[in-house]
Amino acid sequence: MPARARGVRCVPGGAVRTRARFLETIAENILALGDALIARAHQESALPVARLEGERGRTVGQLRLFASHIRDGRWLAATIDPAQRERKPLPRADLRLQKIPVGPVAVFGASNFPLAFSVAGGDTASAFAAGCPVVVKAHPAHPGTSELVGRAIQQAVRACGLPEGTFSLVIGAGNAIGEVLVAHPAIKAVGFTGSRGGGLALMDIAAKRREPIPVYAEMSSINPFFVLPGALAKRGAEIARGFVDSLTLGVGQFCTNPGLVVVLDGPDTQAFVDAAAQALGQKGAQTMLTAGIAAAYANGIAGRAAGANVRALARGADTNAKSAACPALFATTQHAFVSDPQLEDEIFGPTSLIVTCKNVDEMIALAEHVEGQLTVTLHVEADDVALARRLLPTLERKAGRILANGYPTGVEVSHAMVHGGPFPATSDPRTTSVGTMAIERFLRPVCYQDLPAELLPLALQDDNPLDLWRVRDGRLGHG
Repeated sequence: MPARARGVRCVPGGAVRTRARFLETIAENILALGDALIARAHQESALPVARLEGERGRTVGQLRLFASHIRDGRWLAATIDPAQRERKPLPRADLRLQKIPVGPVAVFGASNFPLAFSVAGGDTASAFAAGCPVVVKAHPAHPGTSELVGRAIQQAVRACGLPEGTFSLVIGAGNAIGEVLVAHPAIKAVGFTGSRGGGLALMDIAAKRREPIPVYAEMSSINPFFVLPGALAKRGAEIARGFVDSLTLGVGQFCTNPGLVVVLDGPDTQAFVDAAAQALGQKGAQTMLTAGIAAAYANGIAGRAAGANVRALARGADTNAKSAACPALFATTQHAFVSDPQLEDEIFGPTSLIVTCKNVDEMIALAEHVEGQLTVTLHVEADDVALARRLLPTLERKAGRILANGYPTGVEVSHAMVHGGPFPATSDPRTTSVGTMAIERFLRPVCYQDLPAELLPLALQDDNPLDLWRVRDGRLGHG
């Protein structure tokens, strides 16, 4: 985003203040849309009004969080290594570092979050916070919602005196628009949330460009849910009910849906399985986001049910609702799971697979076997700590977030959150798409060597005019 804006000094400090106000103005404009936005999103997505109101709150909250985050300047990573002219055998030059925006970012709206992962969602908010112009490819499942939010951003651009090119919205069905967008030489990075096939296709386009660019894609995760023996014995039925509630929340259309449950064969295992089957059997079918998603879910369930080594445990109550998904629960053994790659495929919707391991070694081998994940959950009691300690090094390598005694659906927008993970959960395990660290995707470091004082960025000048915390000669301070 250019530093010069109407009424603002052409200096980085002024630009950051304008940028923060821009994010806050977008939030205010989204709230000003009122019930019209929620009604349109409900009409297009079939998501409940209460869910959409909560998602609007999250969208506004993350815009405001990034505004606060960039005001304190830590994201600049201002670092100064003063010259050591007398050092022997060789002198050291004056070296100073700060981070700058990578350039225009292409963002793809997600189907399952028409607000929080869409036009003004986390990818857009973090790119704006970094100082990058954004071009959003709206998801075809909610074009009206996208246009309303897009106009709210457009109004904020004008109100803050920013160039029109700060934000653009592209609406249209099919893959061609997105492909052309990623291939365009002006685009310097991509934010994507969607299927593995879609993410891989964009990565391929970006890699084949004359100037390859990074694609930060969130793609596929079955979020293993380990219930250890002590937890099974003490609160197995409670965990089973909570697991089913998490599984069926939002018709299972969350990227953190617990699609794989792992237990040890033991005296309390069958009671857990029975409790989960009973709880799921009481859940009814609900309308999914689109007819295409519902058809893919139905095909996935049919394929899983036809598997030779898979046992159907329970199905929810059917309904005549259009594009509905009926919850389904399956079971298999550890040997069958690690032998059949299809059992590891994500089925987007309210279904999960319970895998029973004969012993601890099988459980650890399964943990080693699974692909990269967004989350891994451990349900543990005091007598499970030794086993959990054995599992933890593997789980750290497999997932971006490890939960204890909770449920993976629900992603807090905060400074410590990681919504990412090793491939194929995401295309880059070093990043997150939720939380303030998401800004790092759209920044790059620049080192300034022996620049005259009058040419140095404000963040790196000796008198620290922006009053930043900086690292000087390896020590963090206010100097």
